[in-house]
Amino acid sequence: MDFSIASLLANLSEDKLVTVKTLEKKLSCKDESSSRDLQVALDALERIQVVEKARGKYRRVAEEDVIEGKLRCSSKGFCFAIQDEESADDIYVRESQLNTAWNGDRVLVKVTKEGSRRRSPEGEVKLILERANASVLARVKATDDSYQAVPLDDRLLFELDLTAGDVDLSQAIDHLIHVEITRYPLGQHPPQGRVAQILGSDAEDASDIDIVYCKYDLPRSFPEEVFIAARSLPNKIRKADLKGRTDLRQQLTLTIDGADSKATDDALSLEQTDEGHWRLGVHIVDVSFYVRDGDPIDRDAYRRGTSVYLGDEVVSMLPPPLPNALGSLLPGKERLAISVLVTLDQTGQVLEYEFQPSVVEVDHRLNYQQAQAVLARQDKAQLAELGIKPKELKSFEPVYELLDQLFAVSQAVRKQRHERGAFDLNLPDHALPPEADSELAQFLSPKFQYDDEGALGAMVVSAQLPARIIVTELMLLVNHLVAKHLQALGLPAVYRVHRTPDPSDAQDLIKMANNMGLDLQLAEEEEVYPRDYRKFTEQFAESKAEKVLTYLLLETFKPAAYSAQPGIHFGLAIDDAYTHFASPVRRYPDLLVHRLLHAVFNEGRDRRSTRSKDRVDLRHSSCHGQINWSVLPPDVQHAFEDQLTRAAIHLTERERLAQEAESYLEGLKKAAFMQAHTGEVFHGLITGVQSYGFFVELEELLVEGLVHVSSLKDDWYEYRSRQHKLVGRKNRQQYRLGDRVEVKVKSVDYYRQQIDLEAVGGGSQALDDDEDDGNGNGEHGDDDVNGQDDRYGDDEE
Repeated sequence: MDFSIASLLANLSEDKLVTVKTLEKKLSCKDESSSRDLQVALDALERIQVVEKARGKYRRVAEEDVIEGKLRCSSKGFCFAIQDEESADDIYVRESQLNTAWNGDRVLVKVTKEGSRRRSPEGEVKLILERANASVLARVKATDDSYQAVPLDDRLLFELDLTAGDVDLSQAIDHLIHVEITRYPLGQHPPQGRVAQILGSDAEDASDIDIVYCKYDLPRSFPEEVFIAARSLPNKIRKADLKGRTDLRQQLTLTIDGADSKATDDALSLEQTDEGHWRLGVHIVDVSFYVRDGDPIDRDAYRRGTSVYLGDEVVSMLPPPLPNALGSLLPGKERLAISVLVTLDQTGQVLEYEFQPSVVEVDHRLNYQQAQAVLARQDKAQLAELGIKPKELKSFEPVYELLDQLFAVSQAVRKQRHERGAFDLNLPDHALPPEADSELAQFLSPKFQYDDEGALGAMVVSAQLPARIIVTELMLLVNHLVAKHLQALGLPAVYRVHRTPDPSDAQDLIKMANNMGLDLQLAEEEEVYPRDYRKFTEQFAESKAEKVLTYLLLETFKPAAYSAQPGIHFGLAIDDAYTHFASPVRRYPDLLVHRLLHAVFNEGRDRRSTRSKDRVDLRHSSCHGQINWSVLPPDVQHAFEDQLTRAAIHLTERERLAQEAESYLEGLKKAAFMQAHTGEVFHGLITGVQSYGFFVELEELLVEGLVHVSSLKDDWYEYRSRQHKLVGRKNRQQYRLGDRVEVKVKSVDYYRQQIDLEAVGGGSQALDDDEDDGNGNGEHGDDDVNGQDDRYGDDEE
């Protein structure tokens, strides 16, 4: 069936009966087969008392001690059901209580034993809502009369029976294969699968791109129905498409983007008002005009959630020609857009703003280097550094003044952001040694996929040219304004939230930093504010250990997520609401926000009743505080509420999967490079210290490896947890957080991306009066469990 039990239950509530016809529509059951699957699922759920039937309609059954969560398992056979609510307890599930559920599956768990202060609650899987693994990477092994596939991910605690197909399984023994699961475990019957692709004799022999596609089950193409729908789209703007749109084609408009950007979805304009204020135009391509709710393109885009960037390859959220034609703001081409028109004073303070469906035509497209060259056009040294000759800038003379003004406005907006407490992260550029090949350079070079804060939750500045900061600051601004507007209109929305770090984690950071010679402190001992982190980053900038300190700060971050409820965005110091709006071609949340705005444009009620003479402008910030009625019709409002509540969790998970896939491919590239340099010596920086050894980042490559304490043969090393160091008992040699060392590459596990290093120099000398911290000394790595932790573990966490 094309729907999951999770999506089915998401369309049922405990207090409202729903007809089968309604469920068929919401789940896109358009043929007899899918309708039959739906009825079978409803009958099964009724039998196990998850849903109940009344008068031919269905609703959820409220059950005590039943929670929904996502399974996270270890190779040792124990699992936890992780609830979506951040503060909720994780539920411990023994292997015998998994009931055929696998790592990553979304499940309903019945709590069987209450938790205590020291122990988590325990439970058993009652129902598998959604399978996480439609395929697995595995090795083929032969038994007496059959062939099995053994998953490489040892958190998957099963083997699959392989069915005969087009592949000669006898030729695939001990090979790495991609297995499509054809049957999940059923009673006493094991799971079955078929070989979709033989990748190679081992991971090193396989294509790294193939490994990532298979490991994360990324789609390699679009379904035929999606291609058919895409081919039916117009290839240019029609006269009827302009109805009700503000014509901004005569405004001088430009785009600034990466040189190899696959889609340009934002453009900028700027003019000065008679009052001396700035009138900023941020124009975002209106791809939602072409991707209609529930059509084949939309359903597939929702499943994907986001585009995935694998070097030169892009697993696009939308099919061609949308990302590079109608969905891209190309010079000299008319394009539909949603424009945010913002009036700011000279200090960057927002005075008013409005949203308009529009038609725009970009005049000039610049990449970041070209835009930076225009800003630095009088500086011959910087032009030489950028590799651009002055005569190459002649074609951009019409936008010289515009770029200068946009830069000034962005700096004023940035100052406003900093004044409210937001901070920037100074992360290192990826400098490569001469011997690094061009393919690795491509993966280690800074990657800018989105023109806002990105995945970390805070703005990264060191790798950014000032020209790029123009775009980023203005996109951050309009994302915030869109969220404020939706909130002021009382509309449901999909918000971007970034929770405040735990005070205990912040205190740990302070202790580590102060041990390294800084003097950090919170303004309030039990509370953490963005301004605290702003002060921290300012102190880091003056320290030689800035890189390590920034990494430690990042470890205190909570992951950014999507939510149907507004919340704080810590990294941007926003305490009301923030959303993603500026990348609808590449992120589904942005597409949803565009649809909300269109609902306001087309169906929004601008007065309390038809008898009322007092209207408000729903597109303008002047309406804020004046609305005491429901802006959208009740059925439209409820439909959005239901959709966005379901979508937030799914879209967060898809984003994290995309990040994992991108990072994993980068890790394979690094591991392959390091394999070729086994035995060589590199300079590094100690970025973490544990009882079993210390982690070193190779400064030339930003590759991290482990020096296991058992490899330190010159002495017996004791672990000092409070000081984050290992100290030799006799020679007083120490390896401390932030120390620089020389290390030799011992070995590399390519698939797990584990790099074992050996210290050959560096570190520092402990003072004679440096005493143990009393937290358990003399801990040698051989006594630690497997000599591993979750940053270098056997569970691929």
